[in-house]
Amino acid sequence: MPAHSSFDYAIIRVVPRVEREEFINVGVVLFCTTQRFLGARVELDEARLKALAPDVDVDTVRCHLESFRRVCEGGKHAGPIGQLPQKDRWHWLVAPRSTILQTGPVHSGLSQEPQQALEHLLDTVVRVKRAP
Repeated sequence: MPAHSSFDYAIIRVVPRVEREEFINVGVVLFCTTQRFLGARVELDEARLKALAPDVDVDTVRCHLESFRRVCEGGKHAGPIGQLPQKDRWHWLVAPRSTILQTGPVHSGLSQEPQQALEHLLDTVVRVKRAP
């Protein structure tokens, strides 16, 4: 039976008008040192975003959200940040910023499988349960 590993995670938010402090959760970034895992999952609900900010450029938002995944994967295709060690990339991703894309506070958890924890968090804090 694999042991549980601790992990840290943060919710990725789109804040269309930073001055209004309104946002929607669109993804999760998760870092597990012991399993050398850094991953991000994003699901942008365009209808919710457009309801919050009808004039937002959804294609631009999607493009910038993709950078979370690329930085997590690392490598030259992710630019200079993608070439940093995994822990440094994590800290860069969750650093406070006042732009349209932000991460919430960092939280911790335990899991045997970080990828499953990432999916569970996405299901819990990003996906909206719709009435049948």
